[in-house]
Order: sequence, then C-alpha cells, then structure tokens
Amino acid sequence: MLNINETALVVIDVQTKLAHLMHDHDVLYHNIERVIKVSQVLNLPILWTEQAPEKIGPTVEAIHDTLFPLIKPIAKRSFSCWGCEEFKTQLSLTKCRQVILVGIETHVCVYQTAADLKAHGFEVFVAADAVSSRSSLNSEVTLTRMRQEGMTVTVGEALICELIRGADHPKFRDVMGYIKK
Repeated sequence: MLNINETALVVIDVQTKLAHLMHDHDVLYHNIERVIKVSQVLNLPILWTEQAPEKIGPTVEAIHDTLFPLIKPIAKRSFSCWGCEEFKTQLSLTKCRQVILVGIETHVCVYQTAADLKAHGFEVFVAADAVSSRSSLNSEVTLTRMRQEGMTVTVGEALICELIRGADHPKFRDVMGYIKK
C-alpha cells in the first residue's frame, strides 16, 4: 500500500515523436495528466524524463504544460531512468522508497526503469492505465511480467485513493474532482 510521505511520481518519456503512436494515446494522456495533477495537489515529488529529446522531441504539450515550469525534464540516453545519474540524484533527494510510474513505452523504458528501481530496493507501482506501447500486446505482456516480478500493477484511480486513504484527508475534495473527470 502506498504511503503519501514515501511516494514519488515518475513521468517517463511522453514525447512528441512517439507518444501519438501509442495505443489509445488520448486516453493515455488523460490518465497521465490526472495522476500528475493529483500528485501536485498532494505535494508528491515528481520526476520527469525525456529519452534523447534531441531525437524524439519534447514532451507532448498537454503533459509538458502540466509540469513546466515547476519541474524541468531530465534528459536521458539509457532506456531505464536508473541509468541516468541526474535521475538517481534527484530521486535520492526525495527520500522516497515508493515510486509510481507513468509514461511510455511500457515494454521498454517503463519496464527497465521498474526493474532497476525494484532491484535497488524501491517499491514500484505502475499505473496500467497511464502507461502504453505502440502495441497493446506489448503493454499487456509486460504488465503481466511486472506483476510476476513483484511490482504492483494497478490503475491510477486506485493509486490516488491509496494515497489519500479516505474522505477525512484534507485534500479529499480536490482529489475527487480529478477522479470524476
């Protein structure tokens, strides 16, 4: 179960040259934005990456505008975020041991990041409705693999509700506004 004081969000590589090729990309963008906005309301640390941005381009506008200028993207060259020193440094500064992953592609950058985080002692939570690949099969097979490897695969709404735990949370009304959308 997620603990709001130990959780960070990682937004992985939702970039212009690839993002529109993802299976159900409009639904994907909506679900990623929702998780980001709730994370902002709850003051979770957020890390945001872009894979070789000089080649793949910047993050899609809607998601970029939700994050920037409060958060700046971390450029990386390795598929796994863990292969990037700046990412590791920023994640370390959060002192979080639980990480929610959203982004693309499920079977490459998201999976490799999840596997590396788990190998380094983090609890990994993947929002299955906020990750995607060009092929739905690539996502489905990889989400199954993640479950088998001990990562928690669930949906954004469930993660949001775990973070607030109930109607007594002071940000309940703010958060519920994003769930109803």
